[in-house]
Amino acid sequence: MEIEGMHRDEDSRRRWLIVACAWLMGFAMFAPILCVPPIEHIIKEELLITHEQIGLLFSLPILMVAALAIPGGLLADRIGIRKAAGIGAILMVAGSLARGASTNFETLLAFTALFGAGVAIVYPSLPKLVGAWFPREKAGLASGIYLSGTPLSCALALAITLPLVYPVTNTFQGTFYIWSIPVIVAALLWWIIVRDSPGSSTQRQRTIGRSVSLSLVWKNKNLWLAVIILFIINFHFYSWAGWTPALMMLKGASPELAAVITSVITWVCIPGILIIPLVSYKVGVVKPFIWGAALALVFVAWSAINASLPFFWPLMAIIGIAIGGAFPLVLSLQIGLVPEESVGAASGMLLSIGYIGGVIGPPVAGRILDTTGTLDSFLIVLGVLALAGAAVALFMPETGSRLKLRKQL
Repeated sequence: MEIEGMHRDEDSRRRWLIVACAWLMGFAMFAPILCVPPIEHIIKEELLITHEQIGLLFSLPILMVAALAIPGGLLADRIGIRKAAGIGAILMVAGSLARGASTNFETLLAFTALFGAGVAIVYPSLPKLVGAWFPREKAGLASGIYLSGTPLSCALALAITLPLVYPVTNTFQGTFYIWSIPVIVAALLWWIIVRDSPGSSTQRQRTIGRSVSLSLVWKNKNLWLAVIILFIINFHFYSWAGWTPALMMLKGASPELAAVITSVITWVCIPGILIIPLVSYKVGVVKPFIWGAALALVFVAWSAINASLPFFWPLMAIIGIAIGGAFPLVLSLQIGLVPEESVGAASGMLLSIGYIGGVIGPPVAGRILDTTGTLDSFLIVLGVLALAGAAVALFMPETGSRLKLRKQL
């Protein structure tokens, strides 16, 4: 009994160390992506490329997630979380460093794709890692902690790349080298610290070796509800992040003020991504926080049509809280919806299809702006989608700890 207690204490300490590794990995996945927008004008001038090509360079890693997250999840189910994500981390390091050696658009695009492929392999392993180390009722809380690294990396990359990082070398290649440092550190710590799950190695091998049926995952109706909601969340986030500056300037803001107002979304995401899952865990329910976030997005989208410029500060804060709070809860849902050996495949499906929303949203907004000269019609579309997300959330099963308590009673 004493030995078992020592093992439990050791596992308890290690699980939070592993969350820290997942946090750093989330930071490392997105900082090299979000460092592109601040220096896009420099890249454009040096490589003599178009705005469209710059847009492709920025969105390519997200496209890679949409294309490869399912194979990445299946790989994690078959060979284990540590090995699968470790391989992805190596690809991230190689792609990130190679971007710093790029001298033309073609090589820069190819190495960005390599980095994105690494992200796509790593990403599905992180929810699976949480599912392996935490009970279901704590999965949302643990997901919120490690996912907080993502908005922080986005905010820092946007805020410090041009004024602080770029001047170190005065080259975009050097900027990519500097932003490779957290990628290298994350990869090294992953291989040193992370383990697939607590318990004996024999038990882990039995879990890893089980046959994973992708068809069973695709037939899971509740998982599809989570996919739809994540699609809508990403549609909103990347649309607001990409087109709020244009919307602010249409409302009369300067480009500098428009950028600052837009950044509120990302900064407020950080407390939202930590606090909302914590509150959800404390009260023992998940669904109300998801449909509540969707209704908040409805309010923002339709209010933005006629709102004057000062009102966009609180509106952007609402977006940050809603998306920041809902994202980790939705991402952790599959832990309670599928068997443990299929969480990687489920995560891959959730991320792959869910991130298509982030790929589709900004071009749709751009087309509407080109056609009508305003974003009013797109704001209506955003509100309708969020309202549909709230309706879908009502049909989802409750996975909070209160459900577990009711079953025990």
